[in-house]
Amino acid sequence: MTANRDIVARAFADWSAGTGGITDIFAPDMRWEIVGNSAAARTYHTAEEFVSEVLRPFNARFGTDTPFRPVTVRAIYEDADAGTVVVLWDGAGVTVTGATYANTYAWFLTFRDGKVVDATAFFDSIAFNDLWRIDVDAVDGAGEP
Repeated sequence: MTANRDIVARAFADWSAGTGGITDIFAPDMRWEIVGNSAAARTYHTAEEFVSEVLRPFNARFGTDTPFRPVTVRAIYEDADAGTVVVLWDGAGVTVTGATYANTYAWFLTFRDGKVVDATAFFDSIAFNDLWRIDVDAVDGAGEP
């Protein structure tokens, strides 16, 4: 494995185990595009914008006992010359309403100096939109983990 592929594999292993987060590999000036027609589909121009507008609200929809995490990394591919790593993975968690959310993701991650500077994400927009409709303020005890 190369350094960037190793970084992704380690980040996913840590995230899955609950000992780290995927945001650890984001560069502050990262650009993240969510492709498709989901409620969150658009381009985010910094890591903080992506985290505050997508990841924090996303994570707030899960309970602390069974948060959303990767459950299977199907494959990690790399184009070392382009500094790009592609990871195909399945994630799941139990929402604050008690429903299970599961989705399959394909992330295309371009690195500079060991950090993600450009990302493109694909996933099932219908499943995501169902999750996004959960009103965490209306659920007793819900909030950001």
